[in-house]
Amino acid sequence: MKVLIITYYWPPAGGSGVQRWLKFVKYLPQFGITPVVYVPKNADYPTIDEKLLEEIPDVKVLKQPVFNPQDIFPNKKNKKTGVANISKGGFLSWIRGNFFIPDPKIFWVKPSVKYLKKYISENEIDLIISSGPPHSMHLIAEKLKVKTNIKWIADFRDPWTTLYYAEDFNLSNFAKQKNEKLEQKILQNADIVLTVSNTLKEEFLEKTDNVEVITNGFDDEVFVEDNSTLDKKFSISHIGLLPKQSNPKILWEVLSEIAEENIEFKNDLEISLTGNVCDEAIISIKKNRLEDNLKLNGYVSHNESIELQKMSQILLLLIPNTKNSKGILTGKLFEYLTAKRPILAIGPEDGDLATILAETNSGTITSFENKMKLKEQILKLYDDFSSRVLSIQSNNIEQFHRKNLTEKLAKIIKNLIQQ
Repeated sequence: MKVLIITYYWPPAGGSGVQRWLKFVKYLPQFGITPVVYVPKNADYPTIDEKLLEEIPDVKVLKQPVFNPQDIFPNKKNKKTGVANISKGGFLSWIRGNFFIPDPKIFWVKPSVKYLKKYISENEIDLIISSGPPHSMHLIAEKLKVKTNIKWIADFRDPWTTLYYAEDFNLSNFAKQKNEKLEQKILQNADIVLTVSNTLKEEFLEKTDNVEVITNGFDDEVFVEDNSTLDKKFSISHIGLLPKQSNPKILWEVLSEIAEENIEFKNDLEISLTGNVCDEAIISIKKNRLEDNLKLNGYVSHNESIELQKMSQILLLLIPNTKNSKGILTGKLFEYLTAKRPILAIGPEDGDLATILAETNSGTITSFENKMKLKEQILKLYDDFSSRVLSIQSNNIEQFHRKNLTEKLAKIIKNLIQQ
């Protein structure tokens, strides 16, 4: 049984987008499924993690050149800081949203369809899987399904028309309608729509019938023994992408208030930000006179990020403060669970994240506006830190191991092929 997986993000790409299908591909052969992966040959990824090249399993990887029109309008600042500042608004964002629909990878669709149609005709492929964003990957798969009549799973790591930063592209009515029509076409023609949270499933069920959920997860590297020890500071650590939509203004205000009221807290506090961080977060931190407590680590490898998680006193998890945020489950959540450090989350208290935190006893969540509750939580955490009893005992997390998640995927694939 052989499946063709179409994905844009693949090592040496860094960041969370690459992890989902790198891990699925790693474990699928254990369930009797042979993956063939199709990726761009010359992609200009915003972040690079060379260590991930060592994790690529022994599978067939097809590569074809991709043209990225964004290279014509280079933005050195965004290239330097990564995707945290990708939706800054302005002329280039407007061009990207209104002329490259659904995304700048649209120019890869036609040559990819031509190449893969020939490959499929010469090789036995039982099923096609596309993963987006970028959602142009789904357009490739949809055209291949029409030409070959092979079953197809469309995997949505994020939504399409309700993507949290889509508003920053200032879409015209024409662009909005075209995106909606393309999304509907994909949802209607895919044999199964796969997504990452129950709330996103409910959103897609309003537009199609066959929707399945497989969350993101963690893998064995999180259990590697190391000699890391807990930070001596009261470190509140955010690890991963921090876009402007997730900038927790309420948190910086609360930390500033406590620091002014308690000099020991101010001396102990360390705000540790690792990865691509938006300019807005840095500005907010400085505005609240917390720059002396700020530690910027920049982008680090996946393995280094896991070590930092284990060392941190508190793990900060931020959900974008936008419409339709209840279904957002950032990939870092599942690795956070294994670090056995208290999670301090800011986001919808009735969303998917809140449910998982409660089921796993791994932390607390505060809404975007509940300043009093957030302050109470931080003071309690700091009191436990000062008393040297700050810990957490997360449980029920094995369901999120990548191998167990891949087993669910394998069952979906086999059932679909046998229909």
